[in-house]
Amino acid sequence: MEMKDGIPAYDPNSGQNNQPGMGPNAGYPVPPQGYYPPPQGYYPPPNGYQPPPPGGYQGPPGQPNYGQYGGPPVQNQPMGPGGPSPAWMPAPPADPNCPPGLEYLSMIDQLLVHQQVELLEALIGYESNNKYEIKNSMGQRVYFAAEQNDCCTRNFCGAARSFSITIVDNSGREIIRLSRPYRCSSCCFPCCLQKLQVEAPPGTTIGFVKQNWHPCLPKFTIQNEREEDVLKIQGPCVPCSCCSDVNFELKSLDDVTVVGKISKQWSGYVKEAFTDADNFGVQFPMDLDVKMKAVVLGACFLIDFMFFEQTNNKH
Repeated sequence: MEMKDGIPAYDPNSGQNNQPGMGPNAGYPVPPQGYYPPPQGYYPPPNGYQPPPPGGYQGPPGQPNYGQYGGPPVQNQPMGPGGPSPAWMPAPPADPNCPPGLEYLSMIDQLLVHQQVELLEALIGYESNNKYEIKNSMGQRVYFAAEQNDCCTRNFCGAARSFSITIVDNSGREIIRLSRPYRCSSCCFPCCLQKLQVEAPPGTTIGFVKQNWHPCLPKFTIQNEREEDVLKIQGPCVPCSCCSDVNFELKSLDDVTVVGKISKQWSGYVKEAFTDADNFGVQFPMDLDVKMKAVVLGACFLIDFMFFEQTNNKH
């Protein structure tokens, strides 16, 4: 290569462009033919990284192959309001000694019950069937509950109406059925107090929730399928939720030891004033029989209808 004033001259056959002033590539090797620069923002992989060969990722049998770098698409990503519904709790292994679908309750000691807001009900006061999401403490949906009732019963009988509530799992299978006949809840009628029947699976009774007569306090008894007393529930003298939670204590039969509670959670003034959509927390012992856990969950719905279903009862 010839030198000119101490600077190598440009030689088109040398593969090098060292002549200054030749443009942005001056002083840099000329790229080989067919080379395309990487896109803007590209960062080379770290040293030692070897990309997988073509077809290196193989999907499960019967599933599509996503290519060299691919993988199955990400699902159920956390999103803000308006995103997908919460993920369901993974199904536990089946237990032959447990009613189908109640295996979920064997793994938890707390449930969150969120009633869905119905727009028509909030705007014009038209009473619609109640719907609830039942979640664990991690926010994963365990069950979904829906009231089954007719229009006349909902709007003419109000909160005292009879109802049937079906509770389903993530596959839509009915796990629990709650049945409440039309009865009085006044302390003036101790012979016709509230009673809730719990079936799991539907057609097999596993327990009852019965209201106990008391002149001031709301009291209930949790019973098994033979109507034997198992636990007691006692609420405050004035069960109204004004800027605070309302706790119904779950007690042992000696009426002394508190083993859990059903809490009506304060949801904010706007929601409390203009809707009857409520949020509850249910706590019970981890080692409590799953059937009795389901009955305690049923007691939460009975308490909601008796004390918090009408918006004018919340203040």
